[in-house]
Amino acid sequence: VQLVESGGGLVQPGDSLRLSCAAVGSTFGGYTVGWFRQAPGKERDFVAAIRWSGGNTYYADSVKGRFTISKNWAKNTVDLQMNWLNTDDSAVYYCAAGNVIASSNRRPSNYHSWGQGTQVTVSS
Repeated sequence: VQLVESGGGLVQPGDSLRLSCAAVGSTFGGYTVGWFRQAPGKERDFVAAIRWSGGNTYYADSVKGRFTISKNWAKNTVDLQMNWLNTDDSAVYYCAAGNVIASSNRRPSNYHSWGQGTQVTVSS
């Protein structure tokens, strides 16, 4: 499945952004869709995940209570609503899809499809 992210940008601390991950020419089917982020010089870290055919959501501790992952059936997207952004949230954000079970959804290597990434910069 081909994935395309959108919605990144430059915001100030405390602001919100909404990222979208679209499945182009296909659907997410039974895949798990995850959001990851990578800051310069750092590893790609798990942010959140959701199974397209189910309802459970999963979050990294660093974003729990601030970020919300959701499915938009009409637009065929998985969205990441990010509130109360801080400078530590600055990174390139990637969405990924794969046949991933819940216990393994935090590992980037378990996903087989990736988007090109969208830059999120939080700065005053």
